[in-house]
This record gives sequence, structure tokens and C-alpha cells, in this order.
Amino acid sequence: MPNAQAPVYTHGGDVWNHPAALDFSANLHPLGMPPAVAEAVRSSVEAAVNYPDPFCADLRRAIAALQGCSPEEVICGAGAADLIYRLCLALRPERALVTAPTFSEYEQALRLTGCAAERFPLCAERKFDLTEDFLSALTPGIGLVFLCTPNNPTGRCIPLPLLAEITARCGAIGARLVVDECFIALTDRPSAAELLAKNPQLFLLRAFTKTYAIPGLRLGYGLCADAALLSALYGAGPPWAVSSAAQAAGLAACACPDWAERGRAVLRAERPRLMGGLRALDLTVWEGEANYLLLRAGRSDLRERLLEKNILIRSCAGCPGLGPDYYRVCVRTHPDNTRLLQAIREVL
Repeated sequence: MPNAQAPVYTHGGDVWNHPAALDFSANLHPLGMPPAVAEAVRSSVEAAVNYPDPFCADLRRAIAALQGCSPEEVICGAGAADLIYRLCLALRPERALVTAPTFSEYEQALRLTGCAAERFPLCAERKFDLTEDFLSALTPGIGLVFLCTPNNPTGRCIPLPLLAEITARCGAIGARLVVDECFIALTDRPSAAELLAKNPQLFLLRAFTKTYAIPGLRLGYGLCADAALLSALYGAGPPWAVSSAAQAAGLAACACPDWAERGRAVLRAERPRLMGGLRALDLTVWEGEANYLLLRAGRSDLRERLLEKNILIRSCAGCPGLGPDYYRVCVRTHPDNTRLLQAIREVL
């Protein structure tokens, strides 16, 4: 369309405009996609002549077996973002609460329903950690709460006892609580899955994207004990949201139960090394617990300068609660992280 304004892409992974760059802007498993998943996708091509199962029955059974729950408590979507939008469209809250900073799609999805999110600020001096102060912000009238653990882009996790208190408080005021655990498998922290059975107001959000490095296939899922809510989510978006290829990838991923631990082993070694290397360059770095780190460079051109060296990092300039000199970098393999440190050293 002439005179049409191009949409602004606000996330990491912009490899289409920078195809030669080593990508530190997308937070994926450091070892990439499991070979078995890649083979399953290749083998799924012939099934594309048919519509995919709109309810992902086989995949939901496989996920349920891994999570120790019923398939009826699992819903699949075209990435976690699909389920975020479905939740907002199905629930249409008048008031909602998010933290700042956090993943931007929560607010974007809420705006689509006419709901302006209320922001609870996280403090840099407290490592951007969520504390018990958050309980006082959970007041009657709030219909939906989004939390992220580990939080994106800070990488900080919410302690499970505090999350249990928040869950109980949300139940008391009649609020739905969505806890985004898309990166939890790449941390050494426990999931909040043990809270599901007694808390139907709780919805856990997961994604194959991060743990199995398949963002291009778009596959996420949710866990919830509220059957009525899950039924409503199917009607809050188009049918056949999860392609045959994505379902095949998910089934193969479920048969690779050690892949997350292999990633965690790399991260246990490389995350502190990368963090120390960045701090040695006089950058402020927060102690993330996942496969990415939030840093402050004291300058707003670091992304552009690194692109000159074919390194792509994520700018957090548009993230509420941060600023133009904040950036997020993925933790990759040892050679890749060494290349990032060397490039930053040259730029600075």
C-alpha cells in the first residue's frame, strides 16, 4: 500500500534484516534444535495435505505424560504468544496487572481488548526481583495478572513460596493469574506446576520455542485445571492454530527429555563466564538465572556498533522500566560468547 507505515518489530531474532549476524538477540537453547526434532519436521511434510488436528490430541497426551497431569489440563497454541492473546480475548478483564519491565506482549494483548494494564515497577537496586510488596498491589477489581519467571528481560525468577502466596491472593480477589514459565526449563528452579491442582485460577504458560530452539515452528502450551477456561480459549482464536509440522516437532521434543538438562549444563558454565566478561568491560550486568542476561552499557548505540561487526543483540530501549542504554544478550556456546566479548571490547 502506498503511504502505509511499516509495522515496528519490537522483539529479538531480526535475522531477516541482518542475515549475516551472529544472533544474541533471541533466547534459545544454546545447543539449538535436537536432531530428532529436525527429522520429525522433515518427515511431517506429507501430512500437510490434511488439516492438522485442531485439538492436538496426541501432543497433549505426550505433554501430560511429561508433566504428570491430565491431557484435559493441557492446551496447545501457535507459540506462547497465541495463548496470551487468547487469554485476553476470552477473559476481557476491565483491570489487569503486569510488572515493569517484562515481556511486552502481555500489554499488547490487553490493549487489543481495550484494557490498559496497570504496571508494578521492579527496582534495579533490588536486582529487578519481585518481592512481597507485590501482594499489596493485588486489589479487588483486578481480573487478570501476568507474571513471568524467569522474567524477560531481567532473567530473575520468582521464589516458589512467594508465587504460592500470590496465587492464593489472586484466588481471594477473583483474579486469574497467568505465570509465564517459557524459560523455566533452562533454569535450575522448580516449576509452579504443583500449585495447579488446588488453584483453578492459575494458568501456566510454556513454549517449545526456547527449550528446543524452534521459534519458526510456533509451538507453545498452557497448563490449567479450569476446564471451562480451556474450552473458552479454543473459541478465542482461529481453528487449526498448530500446524502438522509443529505437532510433529512437539511429539519428537517430548521424546527428548534430556535436552533441557544438556542446555542447563552449558548454561551453568557459560552464564557466569559471560557475566564476568561483561562486567570486566565495565558494563552493569544483572545475575540472570536463565539463558540470557540483562546489561546496561551507559550508551545507546551499542546494538548499532555491534551490527557493524555482524553481532545482533536485543535493545531494551522500548521496555517500560528500562532505557535506551539497556540491552539483553543470549548465552550461547563458549566460542560464540567469546566472539561477543571480543566484539564489545573492540567497540568500547
